Amino acid sequence: MTDAEWAVVREAMPVPAWLEGRGGQPEGYCHRQMLDAIFYVIDNGIKWRAMPWDFPAWDRVYAFFRRWRHHGLVKEFHDRIRGRARQAEGRKAEPTAAVIDSQSVKGAASVPAASRGYDGGKKINGRRRHVITDCLGLLLMVLVCAADVTDRQAARGMLPLLRTRFPKITLVWADGGYTGRLVDWAKEKLHLTLQIVKRSDDTKGFVVLPRRWVVERSLGWLMRSRRLVRDFETLPASSEAFIYFSQAMLLSRRLARPASRPHQEPSRWAAAA
Repeated sequence: MTDAEWAVVREAMPVPAWLEGRGGQPEGYCHRQMLDAIFYVIDNGIKWRAMPWDFPAWDRVYAFFRRWRHHGLVKEFHDRIRGRARQAEGRKAEPTAAVIDSQSVKGAASVPAASRGYDGGKKINGRRRHVITDCLGLLLMVLVCAADVTDRQAARGMLPLLRTRFPKITLVWADGGYTGRLVDWAKEKLHLTLQIVKRSDDTKGFVVLPRRWVVERSLGWLMRSRRLVRDFETLPASSEAFIYFSQAMLLSRRLARPASRPHQEPSRWAAAA
């Protein structure tokens, strides 16, 4: 991370328990070094044991990652950066609408048979990432499960949690994979409008569909991190943690980017040149 990115990340870091008098001991490594190491693993897709020597020892970095995953600190960290990113775009911190979709990825040999499946539509043996984003494409929720879990099955578990976590959301856009009883169930049980955006049968070639392109772009952002090109994790929770870290890395770079300079009229000397 650059100094500007670290300034963004430091404000979103969870406060350690020992600083608030809740017990525990000070950590032996700088948080900036630990996050740099985790971001390096995500960005370059290396094994934990292949950590470069100028980072802390790989087992210490993995212990830090595992502790954040277990206590839910990864999501808390990401959500704070997402709120700042929304405000930087002139939006309120809490969204009022969302978009849902899924992405199937191949599973590596390290993925156990109990948490992998076969997606017959995409012909992929591995896992499926079910994501919900806001209208800017920023991640709200993610669920990683076997690839044979359908969109409707995953949505039945995700939408109630979405309604609880973001009570202002009343509208969710989705594709044709979410049609059926799910639409009526969401309306009756959750008071949530699930609007299906379908592709016209007469359309040929690539066409940008309203609202759906937002979440498709977010899924494309995930593939920029080499660790997420395939699913290498034994636990689905580790996959979800890597996704949150990947998005936090993307948003911290965006927030640290200097504001564009206002347009200036060229001087008469520049015009003459």
